[in-house]
Amino acid sequence: MAAATAAGLATNVFPFRDARAAPDPVLEAGPVAHGSLPVPLVLDNGSFQARAGWACPGPDPGPEPRLQFRAVCARGRGGARGGAGPQVGNALGSLEPLRWMLRSPFDRNVPVNLELQELLLDYSFQHLGVSSQGCVDHPIVLTEAVCTPLYSRQMMSELLFECYGIPKVAYGIDSLFSFYHNNPKNMISSGLIISSGYQCTHILPILEGRLDARNCKRINLGGSQAAGYLQRLLQLKYPGHLAAITLSRMEEILHEHSYIAEDYVEELQKWRCPDYYENNVHKMQLPFSSKLLGSTLTSEEKQERRQQQLRRLQELNARRREEKLQLDQERLDRLLYVQELLEDGQMDQFHKALIELNMDSPEELQSYIQKLSAAVEQAKQKILQAEVSLEVDVVDSKPETPDLEQLEPSLEDVENINDFEPLFSEETPEVEKPVATVQPVFNLAAYHQLFVGTERIRAPEIIFQPSLIGEEQAGIAETLQYILDRYPKDVQELLVQNVLLTGGNMMYPGMKVRIEKELLEMRPFQSSFQVQLAANPVLDAWYGARDWALDHLDNEDVWITRKDYEEKGGGYLREHCASNVYVPIRLPKQASRSAEAQASGKGSGASGGGAGEQA
Repeated sequence: MAAATAAGLATNVFPFRDARAAPDPVLEAGPVAHGSLPVPLVLDNGSFQARAGWACPGPDPGPEPRLQFRAVCARGRGGARGGAGPQVGNALGSLEPLRWMLRSPFDRNVPVNLELQELLLDYSFQHLGVSSQGCVDHPIVLTEAVCTPLYSRQMMSELLFECYGIPKVAYGIDSLFSFYHNNPKNMISSGLIISSGYQCTHILPILEGRLDARNCKRINLGGSQAAGYLQRLLQLKYPGHLAAITLSRMEEILHEHSYIAEDYVEELQKWRCPDYYENNVHKMQLPFSSKLLGSTLTSEEKQERRQQQLRRLQELNARRREEKLQLDQERLDRLLYVQELLEDGQMDQFHKALIELNMDSPEELQSYIQKLSAAVEQAKQKILQAEVSLEVDVVDSKPETPDLEQLEPSLEDVENINDFEPLFSEETPEVEKPVATVQPVFNLAAYHQLFVGTERIRAPEIIFQPSLIGEEQAGIAETLQYILDRYPKDVQELLVQNVLLTGGNMMYPGMKVRIEKELLEMRPFQSSFQVQLAANPVLDAWYGARDWALDHLDNEDVWITRKDYEEKGGGYLREHCASNVYVPIRLPKQASRSAEAQASGKGSGASGGGAGEQA
């Protein structure tokens, strides 16, 4: 029984993977054209991860996007002075050492920094093998946020048309592309999309295949806020491991160890049971060193180690003296050669040599030769004494303390004693010997474990209960009820028959069951509804954009061409089944100057007439 319990507890220990991204290879030149039409590029521009690939026509368009990387950049410290330039995505490797340097082009899920967005696009085009010179000669399908501001789309269009010279572009919402991919083709359908990503959660009503933008709602919570909340919970629980509880490890716990409770309060009651806790707690193993704290060496071994260190210090000082002696000897030989020029009467060469040595007179040369000769002789004597002391130290094996006057190096030889500490640790690694009197007071492995219990459900619960982190927002259930109440009963019945869950933050186990439970509570008795989880909540947006591009490749009514950009501005949008609703900015017409003058003339005349009547 005890063995079985121990085996069960051991199975709940999970080491952190600390995955490090591998740099993306630069792929070969992609497909240029299919017949007379160029192959479109599909870019899923997410705030957490960017995905890029080709929409290749044919029976097998490809299994997945060729390029997937984190949508972050980090500029090198010496980029402007010839050092490392900006690094993007998977080229960064591990994010934690660079966390303070990371920059994202997104504010929430809207791109606002076009300089960083340009770095992401450069990285995508370069690694996809875009072969056209001076421009990107391919149509681009680009995802954007729900109800994205016109200014953001205007900057993006300006970047694509002016910087990259693309022929045309189509914008679409990522969750609508996922809806397009998960519904049967050539079928105009209505439904509700619940999309939760890294920064935001959206609930989008779809009526007859088009977005009802007036009734879509956003909750400003997603995977980023859940990771931050989990980090705060565990740092409060384990204040001794603050530095080890990083955001990357919290994201790993969320992705692999968290789940959504069907009933949050009831699930918390289960966790109060000790048996349930022992069976379901996940023990996350932090990396640690198995070395025991404190020294395990006896006094004789310590004395021997000290003598070895002193001998190595002597050898190192002797080597430095020899190098210094060699340099002084070379300089002395050079000065003696110049003195021979003076004795031989070669005055021109002598004066040139004096100028090179930065000296003014032969007397100064003679004085420097004497000082340098004395220094060379002194250095030779020191080297000889050091060799004698080393021989005596090797012959005498008694553990007596050597003469410190002979062993102690001079200040001019040893400028910084800290320079030699790494050498000692590398040359003589500490050999640990078990001592019966030194025993560890606790298990180091257990001390470096994070017990993740109720935190497994508390962190992802914030999208249903934002008040857990102090946010004054409605959760998914309340927002869903609010949207449905804005429609007539027959439209409500139509919408709940096709509820799609998509986005990376919808991949928790138990999410579909929880949404079904919430709908069951808010819908009338014995009414029906259908909840569907996307086939691949993370990649279905890219798959849907690829399918849409292939279906509308030769339909010019859904693409924004360069002519449209030049005539109607960067904020212009051509609507389609997966796009936002285009709402142009209508500025009030300014009255002409002549009309203003006439109005002012009439006003002055009326005021003059009124004054006459009063008089």
